[in-house]
Amino acid sequence: MAKTHPHITDAIRAFIERQHLFFVASAPLSAAGHVNLSPKGLDCFRVLGPDRVAYLDVIGSGNETSAHLLENGRITFMFCAFDGPPNIVRLYGRGRVVLPGAAGWDELATRVALPPAARQFIVADITRVQTSCGFGVPLFELAGHREHMAEWAEKKGPDGLAAYTIEHNCASLDGLPTHVSAALKG
Repeated sequence: MAKTHPHITDAIRAFIERQHLFFVASAPLSAAGHVNLSPKGLDCFRVLGPDRVAYLDVIGSGNETSAHLLENGRITFMFCAFDGPPNIVRLYGRGRVVLPGAAGWDELATRVALPPAARQFIVADITRVQTSCGFGVPLFELAGHREHMAEWAEKKGPDGLAAYTIEHNCASLDGLPTHVSAALKG
C-alpha cells in the first residue's frame, strides 16, 4: 500500500543510494505535448537533504527534462527495488537546471565523478515522498554498467559534444526551449 512521508527519511535515503537505476518523469503544460520518462544510471543521483535532491544529467539524444523544468518546474523521480525486499519510492517536486559555470555548479560537481558528457545538474525541491509495495516489480541482477556513453563522448571530443548539444539539445520534442538554448541566447 502507498504511504506518504513528510520528507526523505534516513531509510528512504539509504534505499535510494543502493539503487543502480532510477527514472525521471516530466511533462509540458500542453495536453498535446509529450510526457517524458527517462531511465538514468551512472551513479549520478544524490540526496542533498530531506527535501532536496540532484542528479548529473549527461548529453543525450534530447533534453526534455530541461525544457519542461524551464516551462513549469514539475518533476518526478522513481526508484524500484530490483533485488532484495520489494519497494518503490517516488519523489515529487519542483526542479531547476544548473549549467556548467552557473552558481551552484562547483559545489554539485564535488559530489559526483564528472564524465566528458556532463551537461547539467537537475536539482529538485521535493514536495511529496511516497513509498509503495513494489510487489509487481520483477527481480533482476545487475550485470554491469555500460561504457558506451564515455566512449561516445571521448570520440566526439569537446568541440563535437558542443556541436551535438547545439543540434540536438536546444529544444524539446514539442519545440519548447531548453536551458541550453537559453544560455546560448543569454
